[in-house]
Amino acid sequence: MAMNKNTVLAWATWIMISMGLLLMGLGAFRYDDVAGWGFGAVGLGFFAVAWVFNALKGRV
Repeated sequence: MAMNKNTVLAWATWIMISMGLLLMGLGAFRYDDVAGWGFGAVGLGFFAVAWVFNALKGRV
């Protein structure tokens, strides 16, 4: 199976989305103190990077 750069970016996008959901879930359901806000913020950051990876598909 040959993976070109668009396939790699697609896989990276899905991995970043899943990690973002995991981190936001940890922040919402596991940590009730200030650490939960940090996990949620980092999860949103993962979503932002996934958005950039998705926007780069077909352009690099």
